[in-house]
Amino acid sequence: MTRHFSTAAFLVATVSGLAFGPALAQDARWVQLEAHREFDDALERAQEYQQSIGNVSGFQLPSDWYALALGPFETDTDAFAVRRQLRAERTIPADAFVSNGENYGARFFPTAGTAVAPQALPDADPAPEPEPLVVAEPEPEPEETLGEARASERLLDRDQRADLQIALQWFGYYTQRIDAAFGGGTRRSMAGWQADKGYDDTGVLTTRQRAELLAEYQGELAALGMQTIRDEDAGIEIALPLAMVEFDRHEAPFSHFPSKDDSGVQVLLLSQPGNQATLFGLYEIMQTLEIVPLEGARERRSNSFTLTGQNDELRSHTFAQFRNGQIKGYTLVWTPDRDDQMARVLPMMEDSFSTFGGTLPESTGQASQVARSALLAGLSVRRPEYSRSGFYIDATGTTLTTAQAVAQCDRVTIDEAYTARVRAVDEALNLAVLEPETPLVPLAFAQFAEGDAPLGQEITISGFSFEDMLTRPVLTFGRLDATGGLNGEDGVLRLNATVEQGDLGGPVFGANGAVLGLLSGQPELANRQLPPEVNFAASAQAIREFLGANGVSSGTLRAGVTVPPEHLTRIAGDLTVLVSCWN
Repeated sequence: MTRHFSTAAFLVATVSGLAFGPALAQDARWVQLEAHREFDDALERAQEYQQSIGNVSGFQLPSDWYALALGPFETDTDAFAVRRQLRAERTIPADAFVSNGENYGARFFPTAGTAVAPQALPDADPAPEPEPLVVAEPEPEPEETLGEARASERLLDRDQRADLQIALQWFGYYTQRIDAAFGGGTRRSMAGWQADKGYDDTGVLTTRQRAELLAEYQGELAALGMQTIRDEDAGIEIALPLAMVEFDRHEAPFSHFPSKDDSGVQVLLLSQPGNQATLFGLYEIMQTLEIVPLEGARERRSNSFTLTGQNDELRSHTFAQFRNGQIKGYTLVWTPDRDDQMARVLPMMEDSFSTFGGTLPESTGQASQVARSALLAGLSVRRPEYSRSGFYIDATGTTLTTAQAVAQCDRVTIDEAYTARVRAVDEALNLAVLEPETPLVPLAFAQFAEGDAPLGQEITISGFSFEDMLTRPVLTFGRLDATGGLNGEDGVLRLNATVEQGDLGGPVFGANGAVLGLLSGQPELANRQLPPEVNFAASAQAIREFLGANGVSSGTLRAGVTVPPEHLTRIAGDLTVLVSCWN
C-alpha cells in the first residue's frame, strides 16, 4: 500500500528532537533554505517559514550573512527525503541544499530555545491538546541504478551540468574548462569523486550523489564567504573570501583588505594611473614587499605581470595589467595552512576580476623613482643590505657605480625598481658597469669632460647621502684639489669635500656641467685616518678608457657648452640613481 504523508507529519517523522534550541548535534544534517545579508530580512523570512512548515532555525555564517535551515536531521537520508518532498510541493526554494552545518555560527532564531508560534486570536478558547501523531518512518529510498542515474542526468539543463563541473573543479577533480558537456574529462572526474567517497566509480552521478556534491560545494563557499565586491573608487570588481578578509581603507595605490578573525589571509587591490614603464617599475618594486617572498615564479609580459612568492611562513600571488593608461590588479596573501582553500579561491578571483571607471588618486611616488614610502604606503618592505649611488651613462639606462657597491650581492637594483646585472668591473679604479635587465629611458645621462680639469675649480657631487631614505639625490659642494692619488696613482682626482657613504658612486660635476669623475671615497690606509674632507674620484679619462675596453659607449660634453647652476641641479637629479645591494 502506498503511504502518503503531509509535510507536517513528514517532518515529525524525520526531524530529531533537537530542532528548537539545544546545541547542534555534531553529525546532524540540515536543509539550508536560503541566506540573507541583512539580519532583519533573515528574521522576517525565518518567521514566515516557521509558520508555514516549522522546525526552522537561523544561524550566522562566517561571512556575516544569515542562513535559514530546516532540521536538524539524524541522517543524510532523512535530510534528502525532506528536501525532495518540500521541493516537490514548491514549499522551499529549488536551490535548497543539504548541509552538515559546520559553518553555522550563533543561532539567532528561534530565541531562548523556544519555537515561534503564530499569535492566538483574542478571546479565543484555548486549543485542545493534539493527540500524539504516530507515523511510521519512511523507508530509505534505494540508490539509483546506472540506467536510472543516466536517465535522471539527461533531465539536467545546461546550468545544472555546469554547476556540477564547477563543484568538481573546486574539489580538484575536474581540470578542464567549464563547458557543461559531460565528456571524458568530466566522466573521469566524477569517477574519481565517487571512488574517494566509497561509491561505485561509474562516472555517472546519481541524483543523491549530485545533491551531495553540490551541498559540499555550497558549504565550502559559505565557509569562505565568497562574494563579488565592486570597489567604485578603485574601479575593480572581483570575488573575495569575505569570511576571511574585510575592507579597511584606500591608501593609493591600494585598497586594503586585511585578515578577518586572524584568518592569515589578506587581499590588496591595485589601482593607479600609469604607463608601461610604471608597470615595469611596479613589477620590481612589488618584489621588495615582505608579503611577496623571494622564492616563486615570476612572469612579466608587455602589458601585465604575475608574481608568486612562498616561504615557510607565507604565500602570495600578485597579478597586474596595464590598459588604457591604467594599472589594475590584485594580491592574495595567505599562510601555508590555507594552501588547499586558496588553491580554490585564487581561480575564482582570477575568473571574476574585471575593471571599470577610473583609478585611485595618484600617489606622490612614481614606480621609476625611489618612492617606496609613498608608493607602498601602509605595507612593510624589505630593506636592502646597503645602498650607494650611481649614474646613467647612456640612453638605455646603463649605469656606472663603484665596484664595492655591488660586491657580494645576490641581487642589485637601480632605484629599487629595476634589477640589474654587473657587466664589467675594475677593482683598481673601483668601477662597475650595471646593465638593467629591462632597457630604460632615462631623462638624462652623463656627458664626460675632455682634457685636464683645472685645479681649484668648484665641484658638485650628486648622491644619495642618506641611502634609501630620500627619493632624490643630495648635492654636496667642494673643490678639485689635485690630480693623482696620494702615491702618484694615475686616473684619480683628489677632492676637498665631506661626503657620506651613500654618496659613493655618484657623479662629480665641473662648473660647466660636465662629469669630471665618479666619487670613490677614501682609500683604505693601514694605521692612518685621512681628514673627512679628503676624498677621491676616478677621473673622466680613466672612466672612458675603462668603458671603451669593455665595449660600453660614452659621450663627452661639447666644447663651449655651459650648464647654468639651476639646470645642473635638475640634470643631477635626473641622471643620478640609487644602487642597492640585496642579500
